[in-house]
Amino acid sequence: MKPLHVTIALCLGFIAVVVGLFVYSVTRTPLLSDEALRERGVLLLPKPRELSAFELQTTDGEIFDVSALEGHWSFLFFGFTNCPDVCPTSMSVLGQAYRQLVEANPEAAAKFQGVLVSVDPERDSAAKLGEYVRAFSPAFIGVRGDVREIAELATQVNVAFAKVPARNAEGELDPDSYTMDHTANVVIINPKGHYHGFIKYPQQPDTIVSAFQALDANF
Repeated sequence: MKPLHVTIALCLGFIAVVVGLFVYSVTRTPLLSDEALRERGVLLLPKPRELSAFELQTTDGEIFDVSALEGHWSFLFFGFTNCPDVCPTSMSVLGQAYRQLVEANPEAAAKFQGVLVSVDPERDSAAKLGEYVRAFSPAFIGVRGDVREIAELATQVNVAFAKVPARNAEGELDPDSYTMDHTANVVIINPKGHYHGFIKYPQQPDTIVSAFQALDANF
């Protein structure tokens, strides 16, 4: 009888494995190819680009340099707190993507780092920027510095920004008021701290989640 019991146990074990693999194949989220990501507005560099040294500060007063990018997939957005539409939209999308990742796989989500780099340090104090960025996710980081330092980093990741004088109610330029024009891409930095690509505006939560999962699985 013992050989029969062993045979039955082995058969049951084999069936369990087959069923488990089938369920996994049906329920797992398929990873997107580079071409599929490109169709969704995710453009990856043929070869990730190493960043030159830079030093900014987080809203908590910590140094933010290349080492702060290592060990994570960092998704950087260059914007400002007085931005009326593009910035809150993109930051909200980043927050939604992060929450989806946390719900699906908290361990994997720990590799996701959301960062807002202020292009308006004149008005974005550490306190104001910190409160703003944490409204989208308590885990996100706000970063600031002087305009020259920010511009040096922005240039390395193909982001441009400029101060634009605003107009008053009569349509005349108001020297005491301005807004900021800036690139609205979400910049992707890989765990080596290298510029890996970007996601074009307007971004979608599912696109960011898919990009993160595909990049992390293939890195």
